Amino acid sequence: MLQQAQTATADALVKDTTTQTFVKDVIEDSKRQPVLVDFWAPWCGPCKQLTPVLEKAVRAAKGKVKLVKMNIDDHPAIPGQLGIQSIPAVIAFVNGQPADGFMGALPESQVVAFLERLTKGSIDGEAMDLIKAADAALAGGDPAGAANLYAELLAEDNGNVHALAGLARCYVETDALDQARQTLALVPDSKRNESSVAAARAALELAEQAKKIGPIAELERKVAADPLDHQARFDLALALNGKGRRLEALDHLIGIVRRDRKWNDDGARKQLVQLFDAWGPTDEATIEGRKRLSSILFA
Repeated sequence: MLQQAQTATADALVKDTTTQTFVKDVIEDSKRQPVLVDFWAPWCGPCKQLTPVLEKAVRAAKGKVKLVKMNIDDHPAIPGQLGIQSIPAVIAFVNGQPADGFMGALPESQVVAFLERLTKGSIDGEAMDLIKAADAALAGGDPAGAANLYAELLAEDNGNVHALAGLARCYVETDALDQARQTLALVPDSKRNESSVAAARAALELAEQAKKIGPIAELERKVAADPLDHQARFDLALALNGKGRRLEALDHLIGIVRRDRKWNDDGARKQLVQLFDAWGPTDEATIEGRKRLSSILFA
């Protein structure tokens, strides 16, 4: 009987989910303990390597974390909303919200390290509150306040990757690009694929591109004079994004894709994907942009 109970407990830690059951299996359950979501597909070779590693590591954690698997071919809506671009992709949910993640088939040692950090963080309620407050301050346009909170987190744990990435984003927002670059350099190589780090790196690259572009007014004159000057429109989009005018940047890049999908080796669409990475999957501009881009590409 004891062995049967142990087997049932282990099996309860790993399950499949659907679009209909995602809220119960992930959002609600993550309010009790962290839940990993493994986005996979039957045709994905690296997925077949990663999933058994995840299952083994989760079962070894003995209830500190659960694993939920979602086949993106059968259930594309949720991964689409979260901005999943490639698989395998693993997103960790804590207290009903995406908290961390990584892409690619990591080796077992890195998966175990990821779970250890995740479960350690989930126990520390004060640190989780600080992360939420820092993220909210950054999203609300207060990079200085957010930087203070991220610095407080790093004073307690200088290896907190989410705090390092957040601090780098704060530097980007205040145009301190050298400091942003130095902060990202502190992230270990094994953690550079985590979602928060990838977003910070994308934001830095976009800011560096924007600094090389001419004044917005001059670019606007070029576009007004020749609406088919895609390079001027592309540069204008980057410049507008650098000033926080995301929806305007989105309009111009979508305009290029609509007029000429193949321009500059699919450059406008690729730039949109980088913007979505930098803005984050829940940002208003990302959600709107993905809808509009899909309506063009799959029309």
